[in-house]
Amino acid sequence: MIATIIVLSLTIILFVSGKVRADVVALGALIIMMLLGVLTPTEALEGFSNPVIVMMVGLFVVGGAILQTGLAKVVSQRIVSLAGGNDTLLFLLVVLVTAGIGAFVSNTGTVALMMPIVVSLATQNRRNASQLLMPLAFASSMGGMLTLIGTPPNLVIHETLREYGHNGLKFFSLFPYGLICIAVGVLVMLPLSNLFLKKKQKNSGKSNTKSLDQLAQEYNLANNMRACLVTKDSNIVGQTVAGLNLRANYGITILEIRHDSKKHGGIFHNVSQFLPTPQRLFAVGDILYLQGHSEQLAQFIKLSGVEEQKSADIEFYDLGMAEMVVMPESKLVSQTIRDLRFRETYNINIIGIKRKGEYISDNLPDTRLYAGDVLLVQGKWENLNIIDNEEDEWVVLGQPKEMSERVTLDYKSPLAAIIMLLMIVTMMFDFIPVAPVTAVMAAALLMVICGCFRSISVAYKTINWESIMLIAAMMPMATALEKTGISSMISHSLVETLGTISPLMLLAGIYFTTSILTMFISNTATAVLMAPIAYSAASETGINPYPMLFAVTFGASMCFASPFSTPPNALVMHAGNYTFSDYVKVGLPLQLIMGVVMVVVLSFSL
Repeated sequence: MIATIIVLSLTIILFVSGKVRADVVALGALIIMMLLGVLTPTEALEGFSNPVIVMMVGLFVVGGAILQTGLAKVVSQRIVSLAGGNDTLLFLLVVLVTAGIGAFVSNTGTVALMMPIVVSLATQNRRNASQLLMPLAFASSMGGMLTLIGTPPNLVIHETLREYGHNGLKFFSLFPYGLICIAVGVLVMLPLSNLFLKKKQKNSGKSNTKSLDQLAQEYNLANNMRACLVTKDSNIVGQTVAGLNLRANYGITILEIRHDSKKHGGIFHNVSQFLPTPQRLFAVGDILYLQGHSEQLAQFIKLSGVEEQKSADIEFYDLGMAEMVVMPESKLVSQTIRDLRFRETYNINIIGIKRKGEYISDNLPDTRLYAGDVLLVQGKWENLNIIDNEEDEWVVLGQPKEMSERVTLDYKSPLAAIIMLLMIVTMMFDFIPVAPVTAVMAAALLMVICGCFRSISVAYKTINWESIMLIAAMMPMATALEKTGISSMISHSLVETLGTISPLMLLAGIYFTTSILTMFISNTATAVLMAPIAYSAASETGINPYPMLFAVTFGASMCFASPFSTPPNALVMHAGNYTFSDYVKVGLPLQLIMGVVMVVVLSFSL
């Protein structure tokens, strides 16, 4: 028992210090428990095969697909735009939209999605983003209490109930309590954020790396650009790019060729983008993105029989863009773009030049390059990554690989919505004979197979492996506490000191013990440690275990007084220019009031 207490105490100290990664600390503690003989290898590794861990992996992938397809972003922006110029309405919409998304997406993913939207909204409306970012983080945690999958502690107590022979939680078992949390949060956060966060200095939150839309706008690519559809009546069908020779005959540049194959009324469709390679044949359904003078474009459209499209927006799916600076000693200096044969060598286009603050887009093939020129290049992402690795002749600005992973595959958003909806329905209704973990894993696999990610590697990157390893390694700690009698000792102490007074006091003790512990270690690890203790206390006093375990998940998730208690709190700290004291001023009163309200509400189920 003494050894277990020492290991657990050191683990908590290292968690609090933050000098060592939390997952490394947890794995180290697990190995020490095995070396001391407290846990057998089988017991120590049970956490890695636990359905909660497997479900969390799947949920990370599903949440990543929702972000990758832009589904959550589109919905959020449309709802938040309803606020208009009303500060209070803007606050309410940010909180409610965030909570709604947080019910189905991890709270970390929810904040990562909503944070740039909130900063942009604040900038456009000349508001202080700091008033919204902390409530945003808190709302994501509150929204997680609406559903079983909203936050890991919910899954932990669900599994604990099943282990002790009780029925697990249904998908919306916590929903009424979650609504109360959101109502309390709104009533408390609104005055506190106005009082303590209004005068915070705004953080621009801008990245040094330009977005693709910013590049397109900076180089004015939309100027003199037309999108034209190749129909069955077009006389260029079957011709090659080289045979048509638009540049020589019309002075027109083909930026890209796009093909959109739609099925089932346009709900399911794939978009393919191609560079205009010389051998490429024009086919019915191709959309040509052409750039040139308006007179030349009009002449070509008339003679070729292509159909001009109303919208010619630049979009980035298979093709991307990057800037590269020509080095002083580069072989590119003094050569024309025609001579460089970039398309033949690297399969990329040079579509713009920035030279001493001026932008060149006309007559590019015959333009000679100088040292210091910035070239805007376009091509498939893998080809842009290749030129990024050749640094002797040029330097690529930004990071094409990372940018490609952030490109939103918005044409897949209806498919992602259907997959997510099917997953939720399967988990909601008991008459569907599919286990929740099976539904989640199937949804994650469908997201990958159906192309909601650019590649499988991107899907893997959406998984927060540090969190997975941390939770899987901490789960056996509950077994160690039980085997050594520590759980029984703590629960017995709580029963003796508080249970003799009343079940309400015991419930409050469980809630606030969990809440205090969460200020020092992660909320999931706290739930893993406290769940068996809460169940033992309930069994010893003969009261209903459900409210006791509910107290654990709410106490673990409703922790706002520290920036390090939950990932969302930490995510907004820099962007909101917050200090630790800001969390104490706003988060501590909220945490205390929330605790009192939830203890009273849960006591009705004792």
